[in-house]
Amino acid sequence: MLAKILSSAVIGIDAYVVEVEVDIAKGLPSFSTVGLPEGAVRESKERVKAAITNSGYHFPSDRITVNLAPADIKKEGSAFDLPMALGILAATGLVDRSSYANYLFLGELALDGLLRPVKGVLPMAIAAKELSLKGIFLPLENAPEAGVVRGIDILPVHTLSQVIGVLTGMSHIDPFKVDTDKLFQVPDSQVDFKDVRGQENAKRALEISAAGGHNLIMIGPPGSGKTMLAKRISTVLPNLAFEESLETSKVYSVMGLMPKGMGLVTMRPFRSPHHTISDAGLIGGGQNPKPGEVSLAHNGVLFLDELPEFKKNVLEVLRQPMEDGRVTISRANSTVTYPADFMLVAAMNPCPCGFFGDSKRECTCSFHQIRRYRSKISGPLMDRIDLHLEVPSVPYKDLSATTDNGSSAEILARVLNARDIQTRRFKATEIYANAGMNSRKIKQFCKIDGESGALLEKAMEKFGLSARAHARILKIGRTIADLEDSPNIKAVHLAEAIQYRTLDRR
Repeated sequence: MLAKILSSAVIGIDAYVVEVEVDIAKGLPSFSTVGLPEGAVRESKERVKAAITNSGYHFPSDRITVNLAPADIKKEGSAFDLPMALGILAATGLVDRSSYANYLFLGELALDGLLRPVKGVLPMAIAAKELSLKGIFLPLENAPEAGVVRGIDILPVHTLSQVIGVLTGMSHIDPFKVDTDKLFQVPDSQVDFKDVRGQENAKRALEISAAGGHNLIMIGPPGSGKTMLAKRISTVLPNLAFEESLETSKVYSVMGLMPKGMGLVTMRPFRSPHHTISDAGLIGGGQNPKPGEVSLAHNGVLFLDELPEFKKNVLEVLRQPMEDGRVTISRANSTVTYPADFMLVAAMNPCPCGFFGDSKRECTCSFHQIRRYRSKISGPLMDRIDLHLEVPSVPYKDLSATTDNGSSAEILARVLNARDIQTRRFKATEIYANAGMNSRKIKQFCKIDGESGALLEKAMEKFGLSARAHARILKIGRTIADLEDSPNIKAVHLAEAIQYRTLDRR
């Protein structure tokens, strides 16, 4: 007898429906799985057999063939355990086809029949809704994740026997529901810009960076507060919109990193990988491609501390996602694209010893050591970083000051006002902030007068700036004007923008 159960798998961050076809025929006892199953899928036959037996059902001693269609795409993961077990029981006549035909089934089986959570449930729920299926049977731990998808019944189950009970009418489950409004109630942050003493210029640059979504690099001696500043930039970024949250959550769902009990990632990600990371760990990849840190930082912040300590080939792979906002990984058997629209915040010392240019500590590095240290960061990569910020050591009078500095709430209010201007400017486009403008949009929205043009021309010639630096200056100038609620970019805005290109100068 033949049974067909619907399940799902993931390619990239998008899901597709898999038909789990189970055929039981007379012959020598065997259990074979076809349809390009990976290791975890091939091993599922042992889990399925034990789960069926230990749940009190009869496991047929016949020839069992399981096909995962479409058969030309590799299947991985343990989410097929439940549909395979259900298919075997349905093929023996225990469950009627009409009870499961319009449902999707996901879940890993323990040997005693309990259901364990699986990865990628959010995109699978979206795929089920797009196919107008009635609902999804899945493990209880995955219910909050799938529950954010409206218009489809989410049925959380504990065991295989509970699934059979519901399908045969012996028991009932109420659909799981999630109040998405409560998910977006942002908790109080443990960090705040008012904790930072001094560094007013750095705070100003970080405000500009947050307002326009610009990439930023901070250069300064050890202990000047670079890491402290970077960790607080997420407190002055706008909250995630629902569409942004959904796209970011799909990445975390595929990786199995969704916060426990949460259906969505509602806070902008802040990722800070160690400098020993590989290029595959940063950009994504592997034999079966997985998202990297740049995708986990999608719609958030990627912080690279001690930038020159990263391997050069690791840094160079950042160039494409910084330009395109996505990563395409090609392998012999598949090509996947992951979103990677992040804001890069980097920090570095000015030299190997860290004290070049410091007024209090003497630098012990030679000219060639400093040059070799800075050459680890290529010109094309530096070109893609909008703001170059020098962070000097903090004097004692600033450290001992008792007056409160500007808080994150005050900075956030100005950032939100600038973002509102940008939202109105870029309505009906896919651009969210000034940093996302292409050359055509720059020409349209970054017009400057004769005085500003003369200033920019002089700076380009004097400092030897590139065409990409020219575009970056115009974008930064546009953001500074937005912070001041100015419809036009003035010479004073461009002058401030030019000073943030210190590492481009000859």
